Amino acid sequence: MVDEGDGQTLHVPPPAADLPARMEKFLAFANDSSDDPFIHPVVRAVLLHFWLAYEHPYVDGNGRTARAVFYWYMLTHNYWLFEYLSISRIILKSVRQYARAYLYAEHDDRDATYFLVYHLKAIRLALEELHHYLARKQKEMRKAITLLRKIPDLNYRQIALLQHALKHQDAVYTIESHKNSHNIVRATARTDLFDLVERRYLTKRKQNRRYYFGPVPDIGEKLDIFPSTRL
Repeated sequence: MVDEGDGQTLHVPPPAADLPARMEKFLAFANDSSDDPFIHPVVRAVLLHFWLAYEHPYVDGNGRTARAVFYWYMLTHNYWLFEYLSISRIILKSVRQYARAYLYAEHDDRDATYFLVYHLKAIRLALEELHHYLARKQKEMRKAITLLRKIPDLNYRQIALLQHALKHQDAVYTIESHKNSHNIVRATARTDLFDLVERRYLTKRKQNRRYYFGPVPDIGEKLDIFPSTRL
């Protein structure tokens, strides 16, 4: 591991000759389902992150792989919310603290407490970031619903579809699905959807004899409701 700022070597991995045996121990720890002694899944996931990056088995991508292992362990142990947490974003904001957590552990006889404390703080910050994001999106969606109702000449079915499209920008609609959703005749469903295409809120493509509709890119901006934002 090398400091990209000054080129200083921060970590020299253990001898490569012993790597197969050490990785066997790593895999055994990763797949241990026993409760003796009990290790909390979050702690075990963090230790797996630390362990793989410490071993440094690859020329490049060790950090990314270690973080992927962390996510794999959390998700396979039903911590589903971690699918939406960006731990990597937090680490990139504090990359020197990340490196120091490894150095402190290495200099203190591989005591991983330093890294564990750092990683738990990163998880907390990622959770706070997610909560702020969700609060912002809820506020935007309330504003969207209010403003959609003020767009002239949109009927309630079109408003409902656009509300759904704002929440699910990869959604696909058909004349048949719109017809069934609102219990209307096919001609009315077709008119609704083609009108939204004409207004440039939906895209349209034809496959065989069926039309498929979807939200235009950045539909929120198109509706002048809110700018495109990402977590």
